[in-house]
Amino acid sequence: MAMSFDQYMRDMIQPMRDELTSLGIRELRTPEEVEENLPNATGTTLVVINSVCGCAAGQCRPGVAQALQHEKTPNNLFTVFAGQDKEATAQAREYFAPYPPSSPSIALFKDGELVHFIERHGIEDRSAGEIAEELTQKFDEFCG
Repeated sequence: MAMSFDQYMRDMIQPMRDELTSLGIRELRTPEEVEENLPNATGTTLVVINSVCGCAAGQCRPGVAQALQHEKTPNNLFTVFAGQDKEATAQAREYFAPYPPSSPSIALFKDGELVHFIERHGIEDRSAGEIAEELTQKFDEFCG
């Protein structure tokens, strides 16, 4: 039996999801999951807006992985997948104002307030190491 396009896409994208979930980052796949978790998160919260693009693969996900090796890390780790879990991503983006939609991107919250945001243009022309360095500086600043 032939594989459907949807199944093909799910199979292609699963490793991109696994790259973050294997780090202990929880996927929020529905608007309800976003609402249950994001506004109620206490302490510091990292939200990675995942994507299929090359800069997500080459810089964003590896940069996040490196940053999470740091001694100080956020209390809560979440991800939404732009272009895949569209409604969940749209719901999460409500919390990223005044930043326009950008994927991939990385948001850091402290007690529900957005304290740092890395837009796509701050990812695509930088190395994973540079992204990790920026994140770990913010972890030192905001994480207990």
